Amino acid sequence: MKTHAPSLSQRALACEGDTNRSPSRERWTARLSDAVTQSLLEEDSRYFLHQAMSTPCLDALESADGLYLTDVAGKRYMDFHGNNVHQLGHGHPEVLAAIQKQLATLPFAPRRFTHQTAVDCAKALTEIAGGELNRVLFAPGGTSVIGMALKLARYITGNYKVVSLWDSFHGASMDAISVGGEACFREGMGPLMAGVERIPPPVSYRGALPSQDGSDLHYADYLEYVIEKEGGVGAFIAEAVRNTDVQVPSRAYWQRVREICDRHHVMLIIDDIPNGMGRTGHWFTHQAFGIEPDILCIGKGLGGGVVPMAAMLTRDRYNQAAQISLGHYTHEKSPIGCAAALATIGVIAQQELLKKVQADAAYLYERLHAMKARLPIIGDVRGIGLLWGVELVEDRTTKARAFAAAEQVMYRCLELGLSFKVSQGNVLQLSPPLTIFREDLAQALDWVEQAISEACQQHYPI
Repeated sequence: MKTHAPSLSQRALACEGDTNRSPSRERWTARLSDAVTQSLLEEDSRYFLHQAMSTPCLDALESADGLYLTDVAGKRYMDFHGNNVHQLGHGHPEVLAAIQKQLATLPFAPRRFTHQTAVDCAKALTEIAGGELNRVLFAPGGTSVIGMALKLARYITGNYKVVSLWDSFHGASMDAISVGGEACFREGMGPLMAGVERIPPPVSYRGALPSQDGSDLHYADYLEYVIEKEGGVGAFIAEAVRNTDVQVPSRAYWQRVREICDRHHVMLIIDDIPNGMGRTGHWFTHQAFGIEPDILCIGKGLGGGVVPMAAMLTRDRYNQAAQISLGHYTHEKSPIGCAAALATIGVIAQQELLKKVQADAAYLYERLHAMKARLPIIGDVRGIGLLWGVELVEDRTTKARAFAAAEQVMYRCLELGLSFKVSQGNVLQLSPPLTIFREDLAQALDWVEQAISEACQQHYPI
């Protein structure tokens, strides 16, 4: 039988902590001795269509409350992953109350009707976005919003070409993977949407275009170079801060990108689906950089961690596509989605969570950098608000990725009671709920330090 070299996507998947197929995952599963857990995992495998990064499952959950997930055997995990929907934790009482109230009166609204909850939600989003982002369109999920944004940019500019970033993720639908930069999602899919040009992302620690002075402005300059050479570019799409492995560009980078897009009449689409609704200490991430996109895409946490809910915000002058079905989704003005979003906005505002997140960020900065000073396996620490990445390396000079150590740290933390994701194979991504208490945050960081210290002693003994 002919053997094949690992495909690009297989190599990429091997660098992720959620491949679900590694020896470490097999050992983890073998230790799950609870009979109910094993039965549920087997049934899940039997009835669900298997897919990468989802199958087999890690564990079987029974409940979720606030910071914690609880499995059927009674084990609790602090959730520092949450698929980025858990800004308010799980099952926030005010979100649940708003949903229940809405369910009792108007659980669904056909597209041809409006209702007060939808209008109030749209108004609230324009208020927290500020500036010129005063037009809204809802959708049932973030990937759908990306498609709407791409359609609007084509219609407004008359140009179909899009520039995006390598290693970016904008969703898993065909149009979203067309503009996304992760190879594992494109593998075997054949021809995708034409007209996409990808450029290197502004990465400070191991970027494709190193800088002697540490500046990342040359990444923005390369965007302009591509726009000028390619021609016919209608949009540049990017996350203001890359969520997966926490890449935080400089303010100067985004200021220059905004200038470049204005100069060349390119619409700037910011994908804030994983980071919006306060994770960075701002309602929306672009606000941290003093810019405003032409189109803002939000989702995930917008539904309060309960209801799938997303939105596209844009400027009044782009309200020109009345004859185009940009979205046309069945749950376009979901009453329960809008109720959940309104409650989420209310909780963040009333509890002053943006201010809290900024204070938590200072604490995380201090703790994680102190960890880095003590543990040579930590090559880099970076973050904003309550989104942080800890990059593990075999050697700080070569920056060789410490794949095995990172996976060991993840499973050790799961044993201790902390769940988070690993990105790029060696970056521990920490994103707790915005509502987390300081003592819980301290405990989680103690566990992270313990696990990294153990991995450091095992893999790189002095």
